Amino acid sequence: MSAIEATGLACSRGDSRLFRDISFSLAPGEWLAVRGANGSGKTTLLRCVAGLTRLDCGEVKWNGKPVREVASDFRAAMLYAGHAPGIKDELTAAENLRDALALRGTRPDDAVIDDALKAVGLEKHRRIPARRLSAGQRRRIGMARLTLDSASCWILDEPLAALDSQGESMFAGLLATHLQRGGCALIATHHDIGATPPREVRLTP
Repeated sequence: MSAIEATGLACSRGDSRLFRDISFSLAPGEWLAVRGANGSGKTTLLRCVAGLTRLDCGEVKWNGKPVREVASDFRAAMLYAGHAPGIKDELTAAENLRDALALRGTRPDDAVIDDALKAVGLEKHRRIPARRLSAGQRRRIGMARLTLDSASCWILDEPLAALDSQGESMFAGLLATHLQRGGCALIATHHDIGATPPREVRLTP
């Protein structure tokens, strides 16, 4: 049984149709790359699947049931991360990570938080306010969250944005581990990610 099954998805912005007749299935252990030019609707497609933007038509199912019927189960299993890192400038790296996990009902202790930040190369920056971190370092806070969040379904918008080659390799490793554990991922990206080769959905403007 597919973890996610999307059928006939379509969405418009004003009088302009972004995409239509988009269908795919995503089983445990698989990831799907959403590709296309700027403005083709990649972010909107991810938001529609995540339930954050209304579809014009089509249906998304989670484990064989329409998402509208199992919305709470789907939200519990899903981690959505948009193109912006979603970091609060006044909080430290550790505080941002702790708050993000608290929203998911997870409250790891300080040692676990520190280990997660160390795993993504932020051990020397964990007590520094986020406003003093580079764009790539801010993105790594989100990567640390991936190591601690139990979500089985990742929906990620350009997760490699602002990362250097080392950060890209770290993310590829996180994704590979997630898939090996039976997770799935829907990722909008312009990059080649060095994990299990994905199937693709390609949008055209």
